[in-house]
Amino acid sequence: MTPPTTTPSADAAPATTAAPASKRVGIREIAKRANVSVATVSMVLNANPKITEATARRVRSVITETGYQPNRIAQSLSGKHTRMLGVLLPTLRHALADPYFGELISGIVDKADRFGHKVMLESAKPDFIRERKHIELFDSRFVDGVLCIGFNDLHVFIKDFAKQSKPAVVVNNTFAGWSIDSVVCDYAGGAEQVMTYLLQLGHEKIGLIHGSPNVQTARSIITVYERRMKERGLDPAQGWMEDGRFTEEHGRYAILELLKRHPDMTAVFCGNDKMAVGAMQGAVQNGRFVPRDLSVVGCDNIAHGAFLNPPLTTVHLPLHELGGIACERLINLIHGKAQPATETLPTHLVLRGSTALATTNGGGGGGGAVA
Repeated sequence: MTPPTTTPSADAAPATTAAPASKRVGIREIAKRANVSVATVSMVLNANPKITEATARRVRSVITETGYQPNRIAQSLSGKHTRMLGVLLPTLRHALADPYFGELISGIVDKADRFGHKVMLESAKPDFIRERKHIELFDSRFVDGVLCIGFNDLHVFIKDFAKQSKPAVVVNNTFAGWSIDSVVCDYAGGAEQVMTYLLQLGHEKIGLIHGSPNVQTARSIITVYERRMKERGLDPAQGWMEDGRFTEEHGRYAILELLKRHPDMTAVFCGNDKMAVGAMQGAVQNGRFVPRDLSVVGCDNIAHGAFLNPPLTTVHLPLHELGGIACERLINLIHGKAQPATETLPTHLVLRGSTALATTNGGGGGGGAVA
């Protein structure tokens, strides 16, 4: 049954109609509300370093209040920049789950967001490099610049960025003679602090578990260690160093090899915290208490190091800050406001329970526990 239709009476209120959608706020309205020129708003949107922080903050505040959404696609097609940054990573398993890479990338993303940029991650697989897709990222206007994380001397493709004048920054490593920007932590300074501290605790037989010698930061630690030990009359070449390959597994293997050669070793310095975690486990396996029989020092200060048993003494690397600085430097390079250079961030030693005064026996006894 069809319901009857009704005719509204003459004095009935007219049907209401939806209010017209508010006109989308444009860049001119943003400029008017912020009391700046349209050009200034455009420069803020493009993170132009000529704009003062106070002006940029005022414009961004108006943008937030109005909900203004710039047309990024139109900007990238008609403008000079895409406002997209590439992050190149080596082909490592679970790289994004690694706290080291996570801290660096987090710092990059946070700073990129502040300057209105997006970040694209790319794995530099062999075929990716062989097909020169690292250069195609620029030529096809996918990115304005790239940040390179986790590469070593064997990754010679990084030279291509300098040869072709492509904006690129190496994050937490350096490549001598490659004419490419880098931002790096002071590994040599951190190693000096570690060696001074262990020697002050009375340790003389100190081992080193280092990362790959193909990485400049690892070589910086090795250089400091060798010099400080030679000053004490110990020849590091006599089996006191082992490559831990930056992993827990190889850190454990390395400490077992070192203790096999030098059972009287009382301390070990590890080139990153992951190797230190492996070394602590290996010490337990060898029947050593940490720190009673063996003091262990790492280098990174990753978050879970403070929750080991015992908590890990380590060198603090400002990785999040470093990622942000590298990102900002890349943006300045893109805009022609910087020249290739190396910036070094200071490090400091964090003292926890995995180190203690040297004992006279230097041997193991009875095992230990590591969380």
